[in-house]
Amino acid sequence: MTTPHHHVRLHERASPASDNDGVRLLWTSGWDSTFQVLRLLLKHRLAVTPYYLEDPTRPSTATELQTLQRITGALHEQHPHTRELLRPLRRFRVAELGQDADISDALRRVRRRMYIGSQYAWLPIFCKRHGLKGIELSVHVDDKVQALLSSKVEAFEQAGTYRSFRMDTRHAGTPEYTLFRYFSFPLFPIDKRAMEDEARREGWEALMDMTWFCHRPVRGRPCGACAPCVYTIEEGLAWRVPRSRRALSFVYRTLALPLKPPLRSALATLRLRGARS
Repeated sequence: MTTPHHHVRLHERASPASDNDGVRLLWTSGWDSTFQVLRLLLKHRLAVTPYYLEDPTRPSTATELQTLQRITGALHEQHPHTRELLRPLRRFRVAELGQDADISDALRRVRRRMYIGSQYAWLPIFCKRHGLKGIELSVHVDDKVQALLSSKVEAFEQAGTYRSFRMDTRHAGTPEYTLFRYFSFPLFPIDKRAMEDEARREGWEALMDMTWFCHRPVRGRPCGACAPCVYTIEEGLAWRVPRSRRALSFVYRTLALPLKPPLRSALATLRLRGARS
């Protein structure tokens, strides 16, 4: 029997960060960030303050919040010590963040070399606005950002307990440093399959099975074609996408996906020309 939803401390709105927050972490309800939450709470027994940013362009927001609530309830029921260690979720709205010229320019410069997701247009602004440093971001092996930053990070010991990574100050002044200086990367050297193996060894499989990843669900199931669905399949967890959607995803990845980079490049060129004219 799981804890009733109204007993789960989930929907607390924004409040200032403090030194009593424990480890701060961006929790989306996805595989990677949930794995790190479980590591922190069940393996390292550290206090965790999760953050969630509501993106109005993402149809999966309601599903993600419901998933966070289910996982929180299951943790409270199965591991009572997490009632104190897992602090109430702090929710913020992306639409309220505004713009930042330096961060926008840094993102444009990075995207000339490698396309990274739209969340990197506002995640650094969020951290800058709220004075957050070292908040955990679940970048992992096979993630584009991991490849982008692989030669620009340094290892350190987080909370005197486990190894994590952060931007090396030697790269201050680069666009990568401007975008990612606010974060730490506890999953930097591992991939989804390694997370799956560790979750199995630790007995976390049922909790991990509750996670959500699709940005555009179809009748409550993963679509197979959005970026997280594609990454889930390509990174070795295809079983998480329904069989029928896997077939659709194969067609999409084979025919449509290869066209995206040239289209993005052409659009970027047009925007640049428009700005100069």
